[in-house]
Amino acid sequence: MPEMPEVEIIRRSLVDKLSGRKIIEVEFLLARLVKWPSAAEFQAVLTNRTIVTVARKGKYLLFHLDDNQVLVIHLRMTGRLQYVTRGIEKDKFTRIIFKLDNEDLLVYADTRTLGTLYLMPLDELWRITGLAAMGPEPLTLEFSLLYLNEMLKKHHGKIKAVLLNQKYIGGLGNIYVDESMAIAGIHPERIASSLSESENEKLFHAINKVIADGIEHGGTTFRDYRDGEGKSGSHQHHLKVYGRKAEPCYSCGTPIVWKEVSGRGTHFCPTCQR
Repeated sequence: MPEMPEVEIIRRSLVDKLSGRKIIEVEFLLARLVKWPSAAEFQAVLTNRTIVTVARKGKYLLFHLDDNQVLVIHLRMTGRLQYVTRGIEKDKFTRIIFKLDNEDLLVYADTRTLGTLYLMPLDELWRITGLAAMGPEPLTLEFSLLYLNEMLKKHHGKIKAVLLNQKYIGGLGNIYVDESMAIAGIHPERIASSLSESENEKLFHAINKVIADGIEHGGTTFRDYRDGEGKSGSHQHHLKVYGRKAEPCYSCGTPIVWKEVSGRGTHFCPTCQR
C-alpha cells in the first residue's frame, strides 16, 4: 500500500500539472470505486470544474476544486494515479479517466480495485471517518516527542499495532513502521506503554527519519507503486529489514526474521531488536 512518502511524491508530481486545469469529462470503467456521492452525481459535479491545487493528508490525496468541492482519493493496496497525454493506450487496470481541458488525462488504475473515491464539500470532509479521525503526521509540529510519549503511555497493545493505527499517527504503514522500529532497536511485540522515554525518543527520531528518507528517495516500489509521471521510487534499495527475510542484518549479521505481528507481516532483527 502506498504510505505517506509515496502519496506525497504522487502529490508533488501532479500538483503543477493539474493546478488550473479543468476536468471536462469523467469516464468510468469501474464506477463502484466511487463511495460518495452516486457515480452519476460524481460525474455531473466534476464536469467543468477546475482543479485549484492538490493536497494530502496521511494517505489521502485531496484535489481542491474551484467550487469548494474536494475530490478525495485513497489508493489502498494497488491504486495508481498517473498524468498521461491523450491517445495513450489504456492498460487493463485502468478504472477511471479524468479528461482535462488541454486534452491530457488523469488516469486512475487499480489492480485489486480496493481504492476509494469521494466528492464532497470542503466543510463535509468529516464524513470520511479515516480522514477526520487521523492522528498527527510525522514531520509536523503536531507530531512531537511529547505527543508520542503521552500517546504510547496510554496503550497496552503491541507497539507494531499502535504505530499502524492511523488514529494515533497519520500516514505510517507496514514498511515504514518496520523500518522505524529497526532503527530504534525496538522489538515489534513490545508493549507500547513499556517503552522508556529514551526508547520513545529513539523511535520518534526514527519515524521522522524513515519518512523523510522515503520522500527523498521517491518512495518505495516493490510492485505497483509509481508516481504521477509513472516513475518508480528507489527507497526499496535503502531498507534495513523490510522485505529482507533471512538476509543478514546490516548491523550484526543475524538473519532478518519475518513473523506475523498483530495480523501484519513483520520484519525485524532478533538480535538488534530484543
